[in-house]
Amino acid sequence: MVDYSKWKNIEVSDDEDETHPNIDTPSLFRWRHQARVERMEELKKEREILTKKKTETDMKIKEVSQKIKAAKESNGSVADLEKQFKELEVQTVKIKNELEEFEKKEKLTPWNVDTISKPGFAKTVINKKTKILSQENLSEEEKEKKMKLFIKENEKDLKHYGMLRKYEDSRQFLKEHNHLVCENTANYLVIWCINLEMEEKHELMSHVAHQTICMQYILELAKQLDYDPRACVDAFYSKIQVAEVDYKKSFEDELFQFRERIRKRAAERVEEAIKEYEEEEKQKRLGPGGLDPQDVYNELPEELRKCFDSRDVKLLQETISKMDEEDAKYHMKRCVDSGLWVPEASKKDADQGDDAEIAEEVSAD
Repeated sequence: MVDYSKWKNIEVSDDEDETHPNIDTPSLFRWRHQARVERMEELKKEREILTKKKTETDMKIKEVSQKIKAAKESNGSVADLEKQFKELEVQTVKIKNELEEFEKKEKLTPWNVDTISKPGFAKTVINKKTKILSQENLSEEEKEKKMKLFIKENEKDLKHYGMLRKYEDSRQFLKEHNHLVCENTANYLVIWCINLEMEEKHELMSHVAHQTICMQYILELAKQLDYDPRACVDAFYSKIQVAEVDYKKSFEDELFQFRERIRKRAAERVEEAIKEYEEEEKQKRLGPGGLDPQDVYNELPEELRKCFDSRDVKLLQETISKMDEEDAKYHMKRCVDSGLWVPEASKKDADQGDDAEIAEEVSAD
């Protein structure tokens, strides 16, 4: 069965056959049409306002959730954030109810000549996602390979975007190079920020971090609206330039936290590099027995350290002779295993006949 009830109430303004003879019919039709158009515009604006409120609230909920998670991880206070989260949840329910009421009102609005039908093929838009954006089914190895290729092909443009200072310049550049609006760009900028901080280029890192958050906001907006990220460039930059206080504060908070994470990660990377370097140097120092001469030297009794400091073999012989035999064997074996003491070197030196004997005695001990 076909439901014809929706065609019962159709509002018309310019196809009525009968009007009063004293009324200027064309003018009446124009006035009716104008009034109808204005009502339609009001409904459209009302929908846009509600949709915008819903989008902004959803974004705020996600941002507060992330802050709560970060605060819990760092053992920070979450009381105020949880209170803010509950308020946003109440606001979400309120907006949802407002949207439902609006949709009911919209359904009750009579149809008219402008809404009965719409052109089917006035415009065709093919919205393709770039290969860079479609990485969900790739393995980690494939993602890394694509990332390297992306950087190789676009590094100059990526750095250019990272250095831009004005919102309008960034907007225009991304519109001219829309293939850069993707996760790979955000990832590259994060890595660049860490490297800049490690190089102690703090101000430059701070600026590139700002560009990184802008890119991440664009990508997040695209996810929430289920749009191609390239279509969200204008929307983001328009909003950030005339944003409300709460939105700008949220952006600045996210930027501050991101910079802190960069500083922390850079410090960890520096510490890791130092440890790696120290380990490499230690491996180079290891003696024939696999011991580190620095560690062995530090553990020697003070009287033995003085012998090595002065390089006095006779003093070493005298000191060993006064020591407990087991202690002397233990420490001298460690000296040999670490390379602090090389008995064979004395044997090869023709000018150190006495030393050769001492070396043999020490090694024998």
